Amino acid sequence: MVRTKNEMVIKESNDNYGVIIDLLNEINVEEESKGLQNSVYYALCACYFFVALIALVQLVRIQMRVPEFGWTTQKIFHLMNVLVNGLRAILFGLYKIVFQIRPHAVEIILLDLPGLLFFSTYTLLVLFWAEIYHQARSIPADRLRPIYYSVNGVVYLIQIIIWICMRIGRGHAALEAARLFFAVASFIAASGFLIYGGRLFYMLRSFPIESRGRQKKLYEVGCVTVICCTCFLVRCVVAAISAFNEDIDVDVMDHPLANLLYYMVVEIVPSALVLFILRKLPPKRVSDQYHAIE
Repeated sequence: MVRTKNEMVIKESNDNYGVIIDLLNEINVEEESKGLQNSVYYALCACYFFVALIALVQLVRIQMRVPEFGWTTQKIFHLMNVLVNGLRAILFGLYKIVFQIRPHAVEIILLDLPGLLFFSTYTLLVLFWAEIYHQARSIPADRLRPIYYSVNGVVYLIQIIIWICMRIGRGHAALEAARLFFAVASFIAASGFLIYGGRLFYMLRSFPIESRGRQKKLYEVGCVTVICCTCFLVRCVVAAISAFNEDIDVDVMDHPLANLLYYMVVEIVPSALVLFILRKLPPKRVSDQYHAIE
C-alpha cells in the first residue's frame, strides 16, 4: 500500500506530537514530585521546630521555677529534646542540600546523628525511672549512671567505627551494618522502657489507692512506656528491613511520603506526647533528694 505525501507528513506530525505529549507528561510528573518533596520536607521541618520550641519553653519554665538547682535530669532531658528536634528541623529545612552532600557517607552521618541523640535522650528517661525504682526498693543505684554512660559510649563508638568503614570502604555491607546496628540500639531502648517502665508501673499499683498522686503517676508511667516502646520497636523493625531492602529506606529524597510517615511515628508524635505528659513543673520548694522528671 502506497502512502501519499500528505499522509506521511500527517503521520510524522502525529509521532512528533506524541513525543511532545510524553515529554510534557514527564515534566509534569517531575514538577509534581518536586512539589510533593517541598511540601513534605518543609512540613517535617515545621513539626520538628514546633516540638523543639515546646521543649525550649518547658526548659525555661523549669529554670524559672527552680533556678537554685543546676542541670537536673529534667533540664537535661528537655535540652536534649531541643537539640534533637532542632537539628532535625535544620536538616529537613535544608533537605535539598543535605540529600546531595558528597561523599555519601557524610550525608548518612548527618541523617543518623539525630537518631543517636534521640536514643541518648530517651534512655536518659529510662535511667531516671531505674533510679526511682532502685531507691524505692532500697536497691543500690550508684551503678546505674555508669551503666548509662557506658552503654551510650559503646553505641557511639561502634557507630563511629561503622561510619569510618563506610567512608573508607564505600561498600553496601557497611550500610547494612549501620542499619542493623541502629535496629539493635532501638531494641535495647525499647527493652529498657519495657523493663523499668513495667517495674515502676507495677510498683505504683501496689501502693494504697488513697496514696497521693498514685493515679496520675500510673497514667504518666504507663502512657510514656507504651509510647516509647512502640516508637523504638517501629524504628527497630524499619531499620532491620531497610538493611536488606533498599525500597524500604526512608532516608532518601525520593521517598518523601515514607519519610513523613516514619518520622511522625518514631520521633515527632512520641516526643510531643511525652513532653505533654511530663509537662508538670517541679514544686518551688524541693528537698535535696529532688529528681528531675515529675
